[in-house]
Amino acid sequence: MVEKGLGRFIKLFSLGRLGVKKKVKHALNVTIFLLGMFLVTQLLGLAVINAYSPRTEIAINQATGQQEAVNVTPQLPYGMQPPEMKPEVSFLSIIFSIFLATAFILLIRRFKIHILLRIWFFSVVVLAIGITFNAFISKFLQGPTQVLAIVIALPLAFYKVFKRNIVVHNITELLVYPGIAAVFVPILNVWTTIALLIVIAIYDVYAVWHAKFMQKMAKYQIQQLKVFTGFFIPYVANKDRIRIEKIKHTNLSQNAKIKKLKKLRIKVNLAMLGGGDVSFPLIFAGVLLRAYGIMPALMISLISTLALALLFMLAKKGKFYPAMLFLTPACIIGWIIGVLIG
Repeated sequence: MVEKGLGRFIKLFSLGRLGVKKKVKHALNVTIFLLGMFLVTQLLGLAVINAYSPRTEIAINQATGQQEAVNVTPQLPYGMQPPEMKPEVSFLSIIFSIFLATAFILLIRRFKIHILLRIWFFSVVVLAIGITFNAFISKFLQGPTQVLAIVIALPLAFYKVFKRNIVVHNITELLVYPGIAAVFVPILNVWTTIALLIVIAIYDVYAVWHAKFMQKMAKYQIQQLKVFTGFFIPYVANKDRIRIEKIKHTNLSQNAKIKKLKKLRIKVNLAMLGGGDVSFPLIFAGVLLRAYGIMPALMISLISTLALALLFMLAKKGKFYPAMLFLTPACIIGWIIGVLIG
């Protein structure tokens, strides 16, 4: 299984090096948008993780009136502070949770109980966005910042899950993954996170190229559930866009234009980047932020973005690819370079 996956991985790079002409996966502007969203999420996530990380502050001792260093460990809101556990146990718990969540989605898909999954997504989105907003609000305001953060998160999550607006969907995705990463980073260390990335990469290869249930899950989320966990951009090709514009600028009535547009049979392309492909590099960067400082974390964000750009550039149109097969080595390379520089 792994050898076959690596064969495809090597073949992709060989095609690129030999200069074989082929259609790229997405239009250039769509590709740039996805890469920008990925990078912004990484940087925003590092800011959120840093806000909840242990730090040393200078405080005034009330008894002596002198300044002294105080260790501060901010707590995650809404009871999401993870319990103290060994990183090895955390690793196994996360792997088990991933498989359990996948089985749950497939079970819901089998019995078509869509509302349960949408409520679950809504709950996760509310908590994740609330954690993200609280990290920034607490920097500027005192008092019940958790309440204010959740008040802002609730309508955004509702609009995202139940109203289906593509702009709101992608903007809220920027806020979801930093909150999720802030929960998992404290229970992992560098080596367990590397092991997690390797396992996820192998799982991604199996799910996308072999079992192919990842494609089915994505289609189910978009077509039936009306919710997608990741960045999602529908767009039409330039030639179809030109055809649409020509009809719009004719002297026909509005009804006649609509009828002509319906007869065009325009194909809508979908550009997608899964939530796991965004969150796992961020989790690793967050672990390194707490262990080594900012430089390794930034290098992971930068090199992961470059690896993703390479995948988009070499990937064929209409094909699905396990992005973690590219992002996992990129994360490890970023870690090594960042530690050497730092």
